[in-house]
Amino acid sequence: MLAGFGLALTLATAAQAQNDKMVPIAIPAQPNAITLNTGPLPGATAQESWHSQYNSVFARNVTVATLTPFLPDPAKATGAAVIVAPGGGFRTLSMENEGWDVAKALADKGVAAFVLKYRLNQTPADMAGFEKSMTQMFSATAARPRPDPAAAIAGLAPQIADSRAAFALVRQRSAEWHVDPDRIGMVGFSAGAMLTLATTLSGEDAKPAFIGLIYGPLSSVNVPADAPPAFVALAADDPLFATTAGFGLIDSWRAAKRPVEFHFYERGGHGFGMYQKSTTSTGWFDAYARWLGMHGMLKPKS
Repeated sequence: MLAGFGLALTLATAAQAQNDKMVPIAIPAQPNAITLNTGPLPGATAQESWHSQYNSVFARNVTVATLTPFLPDPAKATGAAVIVAPGGGFRTLSMENEGWDVAKALADKGVAAFVLKYRLNQTPADMAGFEKSMTQMFSATAARPRPDPAAAIAGLAPQIADSRAAFALVRQRSAEWHVDPDRIGMVGFSAGAMLTLATTLSGEDAKPAFIGLIYGPLSSVNVPADAPPAFVALAADDPLFATTAGFGLIDSWRAAKRPVEFHFYERGGHGFGMYQKSTTSTGWFDAYARWLGMHGMLKPKS
């Protein structure tokens, strides 16, 4: 059911093509990672493992969710915060390109960032089996229409629980981390964008103050009257989500008279994240930072 969103696997194009081989690596030290209270993934048998690809690192078979803080220099802290949700098709997580590197860039802007390593659907424990499963999943989506967001959200219960727990933890420790509990947003990439949207629409007490949806699906949704401001970025040559079906998500936000900014880059493919490419999609973070500034997130609340 989630395969359409799930191909949010970071399939970086051209610039990373020569480094596309998945190579198993030891689980890196994550000394600042905080275990969330959502427990182990029900029924999981395969244990967490990591691999390198595209000069970056990825986690898979995550069975216990964690949140890793990247706090700004107190002298430049704005009080705003962002929970960062990497993508990877709910089968893997692009922890570096769509997680740590994003969080570091936000912290450099004075925004506290928290990388969410959310629980994932189980995949074959061996690398060969995993690669085969991802190839099959990718080839099966070529002619598939846009999936129904409501149906997809219904299948994300563990991941939504993880994002809710992340928001709860940041609010609980907001004084310690110098975060304004009313200025906590979320940004997600591909599958992480789907989780960000699901958290916004079905996350109950999470209530992100602002959201960023980076190369996620653009299907229409029912937008609540109090929906947060949204920043959306997608490349026109994205093989997964840049279809001819229009910009339903953007239209939905506008119809609800809620703030939305949309960047539709000519080129960039899928999974560009913080990779430095020759396409204008590389400028998405600068545009996102300016958008945060426009909404008052790059300076302390007056």
